[in-house]
Amino acid sequence: MLTPKGYLFLSLNAVRTLSIIALLLVFSSNIFILVEDIKAVKAGSSTLTSTNSSGQTETFECDYFDNSTVPNQPAGVFWAVVNRLFIIVTSIVLILSEIGWPDRFFENYLPILGHKFGVGILGTIQWITAASILSHHVDDFPLVAGFFLFVVGCFNIIIGLIFRDSVKDKRSILTFRLSKNQGLPISAPKVLVTANSSIFGNEKGAGGPLVRSDTSGSSYSNETGQFHKAQQFGAGYGFARQGEKQAAHAGYMVTRPVDSLPRYHPRPPTSVESDADDEDERPERPVRI
Repeated sequence: MLTPKGYLFLSLNAVRTLSIIALLLVFSSNIFILVEDIKAVKAGSSTLTSTNSSGQTETFECDYFDNSTVPNQPAGVFWAVVNRLFIIVTSIVLILSEIGWPDRFFENYLPILGHKFGVGILGTIQWITAASILSHHVDDFPLVAGFFLFVVGCFNIIIGLIFRDSVKDKRSILTFRLSKNQGLPISAPKVLVTANSSIFGNEKGAGGPLVRSDTSGSSYSNETGQFHKAQQFGAGYGFARQGEKQAAHAGYMVTRPVDSLPRYHPRPPTSVESDADDEDERPERPVRI
């Protein structure tokens, strides 16, 4: 049965998966809108012709190109294309942020989307992106993707307000695996001499079988007179190279402190200062009058 921490891990990763799916839908839907807008601009239909009751034909200038989101204004085509490209690039960056790769890029250039920040800012960007899509008349596919992204952004903002900057540690798969291990690989207890009742034997003086163990995990029994190799499972690794390998494999890093002198280490006296001190310590010779 899962622990509350396990349920929290699954819930956060479920929202994370929905966020990635919503961003993928927005990415593909905006490519679809961009293609349709380019087709509408090539058709060049930005006017509307109608016939009134008297049989006269009237032409109206439309605010948008027919069946598109491109405004009929100076540089309208340029800004419409830039808007779609901006949404596409934003979707790619947010997907990489949810995956957590490359972590060094986000830590150096976009720290608000990195590991040290929560998902509140991510949800806010998703809100803005969804509002940019839904502010135009679009087809059903972009419409559903925009609504889906807006709902996921609400979830991310709520999670960011609750867990703040610790949410990415709580949903991290590597951190969840390491949390199952209580600590570093612990070596087996070293018992130099043990008896059945106590190390000094029982009250009658007949102690149990003595067992001697070493750091390698092997033991020696005085009854059989033979060495017994410890089982591989549960054997200690000590503090040598094998211990460092096991610690690195478990995700821990053992560092050696930098050698340094004490903070208030006295400066050794020089030869000139020593001669001056000797001269000061010599007694003054009496002066005869």
